[in-house]
Amino acid sequence: MALILFLHGASSSGKSTLANALRDQASRPFLHLSIDHLRDSGAWRPADYPDWSTARPAFFAGFHRMLAGFAEAGNDLIVEHILDTPGWHAELQALLSRHDIVFVGLRPPLAPLTQREKIRGNRPAGSAARDAAHVHDGLRYDLEFDGSTPVADMAQTLLTHLQTPRPRSCFFAG
Repeated sequence: MALILFLHGASSSGKSTLANALRDQASRPFLHLSIDHLRDSGAWRPADYPDWSTARPAFFAGFHRMLAGFAEAGNDLIVEHILDTPGWHAELQALLSRHDIVFVGLRPPLAPLTQREKIRGNRPAGSAARDAAHVHDGLRYDLEFDGSTPVADMAQTLLTHLQTPRPRSCFFAG
């Protein structure tokens, strides 16, 4: 059974920053997987998909199966994702049901989200605000962060959480 730290939040909510802090502080190795990694490596080039709305379902079905494949092979994961499409959560619940997940919600206020988005410059303007308006709807988390805590402290809180007995993850609720 793999351990999966599932970081969920709007675009520009700090998922990558937290993932890097976790890897720096953890005493065990984690694979860090995200759509951004596929884009940045050139494995996925958005420009190759002029009809993204048609290609998107197959792309994410493959991404979800890739996550499950790495976990099934025994790799501990840090996953960054935005569950913004109906059915994705249920699909991932089924694919990852045999694994130990810590579902982490990142909910910084809108002002820092939009500022980070602007500084990054590689996101469509307004995507962070659109995500923040709905991506947390109906979800419960094992841990939540609102952006007021320094990232090193968030990472330490999460790693400390791993050292205590935990009930089944809220990821599998609903």
